[in-house]
Amino acid sequence: MSFSTVVALDAMGGDNAPGEIVKGAVNAVNERKDIQVQLYGDKDRIEEELGKYTYDSDQIKIVHTTEEISCDESPAAAIKKKKDSSLVVALKAVKNGECDAVVSAGSSGAILVGGQVIVGKCKGVKRAPLAPIVPTEKGISLLIDCGANVDARPEHLVQFAQMGSVYMEHVVGVPNPKVAIVNIGAEEAKGNALVKETYPLLKECPGINFVGSIEARDIPKGDVDVIVTEAFVGNVILKLEEGLAKTMMSVVKKGMMSSLAGKIGGLLAKPSLKRTLKTFDASEHGGAPLLGLKGLVVKIHGSSTAKETKTAILQCVSFKEARINERIMEYLAPAKEEAGEGAR
Repeated sequence: MSFSTVVALDAMGGDNAPGEIVKGAVNAVNERKDIQVQLYGDKDRIEEELGKYTYDSDQIKIVHTTEEISCDESPAAAIKKKKDSSLVVALKAVKNGECDAVVSAGSSGAILVGGQVIVGKCKGVKRAPLAPIVPTEKGISLLIDCGANVDARPEHLVQFAQMGSVYMEHVVGVPNPKVAIVNIGAEEAKGNALVKETYPLLKECPGINFVGSIEARDIPKGDVDVIVTEAFVGNVILKLEEGLAKTMMSVVKKGMMSSLAGKIGGLLAKPSLKRTLKTFDASEHGGAPLLGLKGLVVKIHGSSTAKETKTAILQCVSFKEARINERIMEYLAPAKEEAGEGAR
C-alpha cells in the first residue's frame, strides 16, 4: 500500500513519551487513511502502548532503536555519539528519503543540530530558523526565529522574512503576507544594532511585504503575518505568550468559582468561553518547522500530549503538499544568482 505522506515520529522524545506520543500517532492514522507513521524507539515499550488502541497495522510501523537523547546532554556530542538513538535514526530516514518528515518532542538543541547536520540545509540557506505558529486575535501569525539562531546577523533575518513569507503564502494561504521586525518602538531609528542594520535591508528586499517594526504588545492583535526576530527574543516572546495564556485561563476559572453568581455566570458563558480559548491554544496549531532544510523537521513542545502530536503529524501532510522546501529553494535561487553576478 502506498501512502501520500510517511512521518518518522521520535517515540522516545519528550516528557510524556512514549505514551502520549504513541497515542497521537494512533489518532492521526485513524483520522487519515492515506498516511503512515513510523515510530522510532524501544520496540517493547512502543508495542505496550500500541496494545491499548485499535488502528490499521499497515499505517503504523515500529523501527527499534537502542538509545535516547536526553535534554541535559550536549546536543552536538549526542548527535555524533548516539548513532542508534530514536532521533538520529529518524532524521536519517528523512535524509535517505524513507520518510517525508520527522516529528520530535525531544531535546530542542539535538533536533536543531541534527536537522542541520544530518538532513542538511537547502542550497542558498544561511541559517535554518524555527518557525512556530502563534494564535492571535485575527487568526494566526508566524514567529521566526524562536530558538535556533541566537547569534543571527542581518542577512539571516532577511532570509527568515523571505522563508516566512513563502510559508504563510503557500502553507497557510495568506496572499502577500505582511512582514514586521520585532522592535522596542515603531520608529525606524529605534532598536539595537541588529534591528537597525536589518530594518533597511528588509525595506529594500524585493518579494516581501515589509510593513516596519512591531512591538511585542501588538503581536497578539494579529495585524502582521510574519514576525521576524532573532532566536533569543523570539523564544522569550513564545514562552511568555504560552505562560500568559495558561495563567489567564487559570485566573478566569478561579474567578468564576469564587462565588455562586460567578458559578452561574460561568456555566452560561462556558460554551462561548471554550470556543474563544480554543483559538489561543497552541496545541491546535501543531509544531514549529525548522525551515530551509532538505527535508521536513518539526519540533513540538517537550510536554506535548497526544493532541499536539497528532496535529503536528497531520501538519506534515500540508508541508509536503505545499512543497515548502522546494518553494523556499526556488525563492532564494534568484537572490543567490544576483549576488554571484555582483561578485563577478
